[in-house]
Amino acid sequence: MEGTVYVLTNPAMPDLVKIGKTTRDVQLRLADLYTTGVPYPFECEYAAKVTDLDKTEKAFHIAFKDKRVNHKREFFKIDPIQAIAVLELMAIEDMTPVVQKEAENVDIEVKASVEKFKKDRLPVVNYFEMGLKVGDVFTYEFDQNITCKVKDNRKVEYEGQDYYLTGLTKKLMDTDKAIRGSKYWYCKGKNIVDIYNETYIKD
Repeated sequence: MEGTVYVLTNPAMPDLVKIGKTTRDVQLRLADLYTTGVPYPFECEYAAKVTDLDKTEKAFHIAFKDKRVNHKREFFKIDPIQAIAVLELMAIEDMTPVVQKEAENVDIEVKASVEKFKKDRLPVVNYFEMGLKVGDVFTYEFDQNITCKVKDNRKVEYEGQDYYLTGLTKKLMDTDKAIRGSKYWYCKGKNIVDIYNETYIKD
């Protein structure tokens, strides 16, 4: 059965991706998801029309079986770009612009609050505060031969040029989609996100 599959994120649920499907109006489905238990509307990272909804759903379940946080819910602890890569293989039409617009219309009045929440939610990365120093080497997850070095408290150096880590990661992945670049880099055997969390996220 033909329909739309969407990859959603929510500011209130960091590091989780919602993967869903629908054969009806997507805006109605997005409105359904915005219940009293969800403080902010979902945001569309990517959406596509597919020819076989069930086959597409099965592909996600196989690919991310170990990343599903609850077998009764379609939430996965993955980066959106991982879900997008799978969905793009089965897409017959990119519906992202349409669904993004519909997602924004679910609750227009809350938009300013969402932006403030995103800005205030997490501290800005500071490599020095994280215990790193100039010259420390970051290794790219997908190619151990690709490395960059800490240039200052915010940037890294790669092939003689300065980058924010997310910008460099987008360059290497050849994508403009939203990603958290630090998830794909390691320093001294430890993921950069883990170092960040140990520094800034207090239980």
